[in-house]
Amino acid sequence: MTQTTEPYMWELQSDWFSPTRLRSNPNTPYDFPGDRFIPNRSLMDLDQAHSLLTNRTKPHHNSKFSESYRQKIEDNLTLDSQGNPFRMLVFRGSPKSNRRSIRCVDEMRRDEEEEQHSHNKKFHIRSLPKGETRILDAPRIVNDFYMNIMDWGKNNVLAVALGSELYLWDSKTLKVEKLFQDVENDLPTSLAWSNDAKLLAVGYMSSKLQLWDHETSKLVRSLDYHTDRISTVAWNGHILTSGSQDKSIINHDVRVANKLVSRLEVHKEEVCGLKWSEGGKMLASGGNENLIHIWESSKMISSQFLHRFKDHCAAVKALAWCPYQSELLASGGGTNDGTIKLWNTQNGTCIKSIETYAQICGLEWNRHHKELLSGHGFGYGGLGNQLCLWRYPSLTKVGDLKRHASRILHLSQSPDGLTVVSAGADETLRFWDLFGPPRADHTKLSDLDGLLSLKTSLIR
Repeated sequence: MTQTTEPYMWELQSDWFSPTRLRSNPNTPYDFPGDRFIPNRSLMDLDQAHSLLTNRTKPHHNSKFSESYRQKIEDNLTLDSQGNPFRMLVFRGSPKSNRRSIRCVDEMRRDEEEEQHSHNKKFHIRSLPKGETRILDAPRIVNDFYMNIMDWGKNNVLAVALGSELYLWDSKTLKVEKLFQDVENDLPTSLAWSNDAKLLAVGYMSSKLQLWDHETSKLVRSLDYHTDRISTVAWNGHILTSGSQDKSIINHDVRVANKLVSRLEVHKEEVCGLKWSEGGKMLASGGNENLIHIWESSKMISSQFLHRFKDHCAAVKALAWCPYQSELLASGGGTNDGTIKLWNTQNGTCIKSIETYAQICGLEWNRHHKELLSGHGFGYGGLGNQLCLWRYPSLTKVGDLKRHASRILHLSQSPDGLTVVSAGADETLRFWDLFGPPRADHTKLSDLDGLLSLKTSLIR
């Protein structure tokens, strides 16, 4: 019996120490027991050991990657398959564990995408409304690209000219008031509220310029310096700037009767767009000869402009200064141009340009999110008569709204910056809750651009 069982017992012991038997036995405390004094090559990661021993690369810190991300990568590269500090010599297998192995690049990319998605879902999801919040009839609104006959003041009152009549709509009380009707049927061609919304400036087809008191609904003053229709007006404190078909720009000091501060005559055709920067230091003027001029308020008496932009191929009516980058100006061209351009007015360069394939009648910046809204008239391939929302600074389209039956003529936004109103040649005013709500976390969208994306930065 002894001679026949000894070989059998020896085979059992040999099988017991085999890797297959040990890995399948739930009572074995180690994956591979091995030996305490002789390294087990089958359990060693020789490639990683060789890499660590022969690596002569000097540390180089890429500013694109955060310190936490760099530390995560270094930690993962110095861990073994069980997540423990890497050892070059392995004498026996590590205890069995349910821990996950070191994460591969695909797993890291997946985790990064989930983190990015959750961050965007919390802070960055923006979608357009399905429709208007309100529609008002606007009968007899003049279908003229060069006019600027709608403005929403800081008093929350919307002023709009309908034919020879001028109406005020209070967005709080929802009441409509007719400020005046010109008995001579002289059409208002431009209007703008003063910064404190106490005065309303109105320019006419006949070249006259009037100041109206909102509280008393009375005419305060008339200014007569232009010789043709006044297409655009803009305020800078007590300075009222007007642009006309007579090709001139005039600055008036409204504190004094008939006080002309300066006259600028550099445009070769009608001046159809005027916008002061929020700080009041810069003025942008757009003309029918496709040019934009940038003026410094301190040097306007000399009639010397700071920059002249010639990149548009059609009239420039739509102008908008960025509320969070004071030197940034957005401009939009007419039908034969159809481009939105972003300008750095400090060095006079165009930093971005996109093709919209439609006439651009108005531009409004979103003060709560980094976005730009454009209103369009005539277009190509069904791209006209719509509102388009663009993400800044990439100018990728967020979406568009096609609710007007005819071209959009004017855009304006509420004092709180949440609602935009568009006036169309279809004789409607349409109100859109496009720009809200305000961000509750005060996180800038530019901060999100700095998040690492392993989709484009692969680790090799």
